[in-house]
Amino acid sequence: MKARIKITLKNGVLDPQGKAIQIALGGLGIGGVDEVRQGKYIEVQLTESDEGRARATVERMCKDLLANTVIENYSYELVA
Repeated sequence: MKARIKITLKNGVLDPQGKAIQIALGGLGIGGVDEVRQGKYIEVQLTESDEGRARATVERMCKDLLANTVIENYSYELVA
């Protein structure tokens, strides 16, 4: 089973990397970009076949290591 995890900054948290990307896009002549928010995408291959236990494992990964839950949100999907 594979977990596809998406981590993004919470609304209201400043995103200096997103701002740098936005400025760089303007420098490349790409207009019409009002805001850029960057995040992380992580794929984890799990040996677990039980969906409930896999979800519990991914929740623990996200809360304990992958996401800073003070300033970041996370979501994930499990795929066979």
